Amino acid sequence: MDAVTSQLMLGIIPLVIGIGLVYWVNRRKFYRRNAVGAEGFSSFESSVFIRFVERIGKWIAYVLIIIGILFIWSYSHMKKDKEKQQQKVKTEKSLL
Repeated sequence: MDAVTSQLMLGIIPLVIGIGLVYWVNRRKFYRRNAVGAEGFSSFESSVFIRFVERIGKWIAYVLIIIGILFIWSYSHMKKDKEKQQQKVKTEKSLL
């Protein structure tokens, strides 16, 4: 696998994991709600702990999404540079 393909894989993997993590946290929050719309917890401590962990999880997910986007952006630039380089080699070979 060359560097260009690895950039794409390094972009897709964290992007998918980040989106999945955001989805999972939001789904947990949705299913914790009761008929009135309030979140139900067994105790105050669990409420604080669960909300803290979910907040940290969302921040990690956002960072993963940003990293994934940056790697995909880097992949697109590397691919363009590689295509330009191949085009340059073809024109040099045709001149010889």
